[in-house]
Amino acid sequence: MAGDFGTVFMPEMVLARYDGVWSEPEYVPSDALTMHPGAHVLHYASSCFEGLKAFKQQDGAVALFRAERNIARFAQSSDLLCLPMIDQGATLGMIEDIVKRFAAEVPDAPASMYIRPTHIGTEAAIGKAAAPSATSLLYVLLSPVGDYFAGGEASLRVLLDTEGVRCGADHGMVKGGGNYASALKHIMRAQAEHQADQVLFCPGGFAQETGAANFILVEGGELITKPLDESFLHGVTRDSLLELAREDGLTVVERELPVAELLERAARPGAEAGLTGTAAVLAAVGTLIHGGRDHPVGEGRAGPILRGLRDRLNAIQWGSAPDTHGWITRLV
Repeated sequence: MAGDFGTVFMPEMVLARYDGVWSEPEYVPSDALTMHPGAHVLHYASSCFEGLKAFKQQDGAVALFRAERNIARFAQSSDLLCLPMIDQGATLGMIEDIVKRFAAEVPDAPASMYIRPTHIGTEAAIGKAAAPSATSLLYVLLSPVGDYFAGGEASLRVLLDTEGVRCGADHGMVKGGGNYASALKHIMRAQAEHQADQVLFCPGGFAQETGAANFILVEGGELITKPLDESFLHGVTRDSLLELAREDGLTVVERELPVAELLERAARPGAEAGLTGTAAVLAAVGTLIHGGRDHPVGEGRAGPILRGLRDRLNAIQWGSAPDTHGWITRLV
């Protein structure tokens, strides 16, 4: 797995095309796509994707984690972007088939096989700025990955941004390339000016999410996170961790969290904050940056509560702990 996270790929990908009906899936080399330069996706950002993982189990089997939830979100993103409706069952079948095809390449824990289904509009029609693409392409890439953070356990510096926005408020539920692109300028500025690792967008003065992950705060026996609405991505990892937190006796509170309260509670001893997502799973936030100052979170490093939640989730994913939730689908 030499190279940065997500830069090594299996030699083949599986794809299907839509032109009135979906074609049968086919395997092609994963290093190139051919499309017209006028393809809708290249001009009007008709593109969405998903991120999920396959895990090598302790007995050598390979399993997917909550793939149905990711496929449902993939269908939702396609619908919100007015792309042709995907066949969820067929898409899941494509994912299962390619993972089986490369099962021998799924790395042992703590690594995994990252799975990237992608759906793009392919109609050659540069006059369709106000109309959807009539044709599309759905493909699935595989990439063996290790830890998202090369240095091991993260303790991130996160800038609180009350002025910038990650994306349009009614578009946040889309896992689309355009949303990540619109957040990038804010992230790059935060890195250059504040040596921040990420930006926590706080529209209206309330904590929302970063450019690529959901945000949680643990303090005083509570786990606080933004309630689900259409302004941000509904993370599968977030949902899984909230369930485990309830089982651990934490009071899970899904509500708006004002920046002033976030800073006040984060400064208390024992406070912990983290970013959740498929790639990083649960990464600790050690410092919040606001008003030109650094505000340490708790002791300023990864803490035992979030570390314990991450370890519990990983244990289920790698088959070293019982799956009492029905989250794991064993393939081979």
